[in-house]
Order: sequence, then C-alpha cells, then structure tokens
Amino acid sequence: MPSSGPAERHEPRSLDDAQRTRRDGALRRLVGDQAGIVARRQLTAIGIDWDAVDAHVAARRWVVRTPRVVSTVTGVLTTEQRRWVGVLHAGPRSILGGLTAASRHGLASWERDDVTVLVDDELSFEHVPGVRFFRSRRPFRLLTSTKPGIPSALLEPAILLWAAYSAPPRVGVGVLAAAVQQRLTTAERLTEWIDQLHPLRRAKVFRSALGDIALGAHSAAELDVARMCLLARMPRPVRQRPRVDRSGKRRWTDCEWVTSEGRVVVLEVAGPAHQEAATWDDDLRRLRRITAHDRVVVQCSSRELRHEPRQVAVDLIALGVPGQLPDSAA
Repeated sequence: MPSSGPAERHEPRSLDDAQRTRRDGALRRLVGDQAGIVARRQLTAIGIDWDAVDAHVAARRWVVRTPRVVSTVTGVLTTEQRRWVGVLHAGPRSILGGLTAASRHGLASWERDDVTVLVDDELSFEHVPGVRFFRSRRPFRLLTSTKPGIPSALLEPAILLWAAYSAPPRVGVGVLAAAVQQRLTTAERLTEWIDQLHPLRRAKVFRSALGDIALGAHSAAELDVARMCLLARMPRPVRQRPRVDRSGKRRWTDCEWVTSEGRVVVLEVAGPAHQEAATWDDDLRRLRRITAHDRVVVQCSSRELRHEPRQVAVDLIALGVPGQLPDSAA
C-alpha cells in the first residue's frame, strides 16, 4: 500500500518527540519540586543518561554536587538546596533528622550549619561536606512526616533522638523545652514519643523534665530553678511576671517569691549571651530600675544554677524566701 511507507517512516520520529516531551516534563517537575537538585538515579529513570548529564556539566549549565547528585543551578546553594543534596545523596531510604528536621517544622533559634540526615542502612557512600549522616534502626514509617516536600522526620522523634544521642543532657532538655514553648508540640506528645522510641537514652531525665515543662517551664534555666526548689524545699516561683520599671517600660522578671514579711525577692538568671558588654550594661540598668523598697532583685548565672544550686538557694533563703536545706549544704 503506497501510504504505508511514509506512515511507518514518521512513526519513530513521532515516538521520539513524545518521549522527549515526557522526559522534559518529568525533569521540570523534579527541578521544581526539589529546588533544582536532582539525583543521577532520578535522571536515569526519566531517560537522561550520564553522558547527557556530563554534557550539561561541561556546558556549565549544571554542577556536580556529589558523585550521586547534581544541581541544575550554579552558585552557592541555599539551605533548602543543601538539605536536598544530603537526602538525595543518601538515597530513597533517608530523611532529614535532628535539628535540621526541627528547623523545617518551625523550631527557631536552634539552627545548625550542618545538615543532619537519618539513614536506615550502612553508611557505604561518600562523605559530603556539611552533611552529617546517622544510622537509625528504628522503622522509618514511624519516624517520617507526611509534610509535603523534602522527606523529613516528625518533630518529636527528631528532637528526642538528637537530645538523647547528639547533645549534652542540659542542651537536650533545653531543645524539648523550646519546642513546647514555641507551641510546636506539647509535653504530653513528647512523653508519648519516649514510649514509642523505647529504648531511648536519658528517657528518665526527659520524663522528669517534661513534667516540669508541662507545668510551665520554658527553658533549661527554668527547669534548673524547679530542681533547686525541690532540693531546698522552696515554693515554686512566679515566672515571667510583668513589672513596670521607673522609666515606665514594661519588663518581665524571671522568678519571684514573696517572703513572710511581704517583700518580693526576684531572681534573674543570666546566660552566656548576657555577658556581652552592651547586653550586660542593659541588664544591670534593667535590674536597678525594677528594684524597689519592697522588692529586692538578685542575679545568678545559668552555670551557678546548674552546678551550684545549693549555694544559690542558701542566698535566697537568707533573703527571706521560704525553704530549708540540710545543714551540710549551708
């Protein structure tokens, strides 16, 4: 049949065009969904072989970021792009973990430069600068968030595993308190996750701290105050009470007790950030201006409160705060 020849000759070309269209569409979706970062395995799956990748790299349109990952953008990578590099390099059975996952869920003031990636198999792949890989034997179906975008752990297991295995005890408790204070989770949900992650290092410490956090402690320092009160049989202080200083500015005090004579004793806890010259001057000025004839203000460092709570308690009791310490502590 005369017409069959041209139709047969055009059919392969038509198929090639359709394949090219599908491939280009798949690439655009990958690039859009993954902030311009693509794994070689993903490119191979949509029909872009390594020779084609090398051609794009040679033309300086793409950049090799790791032996397994390329970027379709040049220049310095953003935080989101670096996270994609880490997860894609580790493979399909990997998720963001630790403070990296917590940051993605909205935790503020705890960011770290390194990207943390959890993997469920042996770390047989190459080192990636700026990325820390940790193996977890726990089922990823339990840990993984359903949030769209880059695969990541749920907030609660992410911070609990980080606090248990990657942080000093005090810092670990601090991140739990921060997550609750920022209303990203609750002490009750974190306690439930301790059970789900059993066995978990420092589980007893975390349960005790979460009990105080549930009562309103919003930082590691506040937890240390609670422990000091328990040690010295002191009543729990009123926290974050608003006061108007002599300049008319509204201030919030860290801890307040009322003595039997009706005088108010205020304890202000100074962390490392308060030791900078400009901050230190502001803090001293603030303390002077909230001091009154019936209100005494004293200060201690977060280090003292953590490591020398007895000495701090002795001074507070001497000022009239109700409490009792063993004779050996005085």
